[in-house]
Amino acid sequence: MLTAFARAFKTPDLRKKLLFTLGIIVIYRVGTHVPIPGVDYRNVQTCIDNANANQGLFGLVNMFSGGALLQITIFALGIMPYITASIILQLLTVVIPRLEALKKEGQAGTAKITQYTRYLTIALAILQGTGLVATARTGTLFQGCPVASEIVPDQSIFVTITMVITMTAGTACVMWLGELITDRGIGNGMSILMFISIAATFPSALWAIKQQGDLANGWIEFGTVIAVGLVMVGLVVFVEQAQRRIPVQYAKRMIGRRSYGGTSTYIPLKVNQAGIIPVIFASSLLYIPALVAQFAGGDSGWKRWIEANLTKGDHPIYIATYFILIVFFAFFYVAISFNPEEVADNMKKYGGFIPGIRAGRPTAEYLSYVLNRITWPGSLYLGLIALVPTMALVGFQANQNFPFGGTSILIIVGVGLETVKQIESQLQQRNYEGFLR
Repeated sequence: MLTAFARAFKTPDLRKKLLFTLGIIVIYRVGTHVPIPGVDYRNVQTCIDNANANQGLFGLVNMFSGGALLQITIFALGIMPYITASIILQLLTVVIPRLEALKKEGQAGTAKITQYTRYLTIALAILQGTGLVATARTGTLFQGCPVASEIVPDQSIFVTITMVITMTAGTACVMWLGELITDRGIGNGMSILMFISIAATFPSALWAIKQQGDLANGWIEFGTVIAVGLVMVGLVVFVEQAQRRIPVQYAKRMIGRRSYGGTSTYIPLKVNQAGIIPVIFASSLLYIPALVAQFAGGDSGWKRWIEANLTKGDHPIYIATYFILIVFFAFFYVAISFNPEEVADNMKKYGGFIPGIRAGRPTAEYLSYVLNRITWPGSLYLGLIALVPTMALVGFQANQNFPFGGTSILIIVGVGLETVKQIESQLQQRNYEGFLR
């Protein structure tokens, strides 16, 4: 990997793309520390220092924003509205025939769906920004902080609207920066910004574990966490690269005097076909009951039950529900993202077949059978990786966003592998020596 980056910096055009990407990353990180107007920055820092800012309902969004959410900066919402909008449009593509037709139109249809994603991102940013401002005004954002209700001194309508507009504009700017990396940088812009946001929280999370440790002034806990993290990275890389290759052969066709086809290829079915989406779905869905209970008044029985069982990461009911949701959403997302019947029809149209399997419906049934078998270990793997932060809660008294656990490690390893592959592919295009040297 280091060799690929060294060769990339020696190539002039790739060096420009890498430096441009680094410049955008610097701008993004600066924006995560610029507070929005109407917020008392000193009171925010006081609450962050006194409270465990990584726990609570906003922990997941705070991780995706690189710690900017709880500091209430212009990039407080980060890339999360765009991720949510992309997932919603991907789900609606299966339900709405118009979107499905656009997806089949190629580049023009994809550009149209991207435009819809931008509009939905702005709408979600307005909604989430309004919710964040409301929680900051009432002091709910930092429960237990003595100055939580003084974070927004001026609670007039004008100041509130200004804060919401500023955060919405910040989200649009983040979306623009990601597209700049995709167009003029090394590509995969949104994923790189997500990678940077999560990686930015690693040093503080690791140092917090060291300070909370008791063995050898915290260094034994610190070293243990690093060792566990390296093992997890190796495991994630191994599983993310694992795939089942379905062999496909194409029959020869004579068109005029020329022969076409007769080649052999394969369909790569990844063990973790769903990626990080099931973990995000499960985490978001588990936040809903706690959010409802937090804003509900009174002291009813259902509210006490939710607060006792579905808000603590180390509770058995929470762990079991989280694991079941991840497995369910893994199968659900694979079912809507990979259509065996469509793949079988395309293979039949171009004269392709799986050796030993008849074309058409038997091919679709075979692909569905193989996909279900490899989705089981993939979903169980996702559930186990996501439960590592829960084990850290018990073992190290860490926060729910354990640095080497769950969502963070999956995204970092996945984006890192994809970025390295893109750089290597661009290097091969520029340094290909040809058959005749």
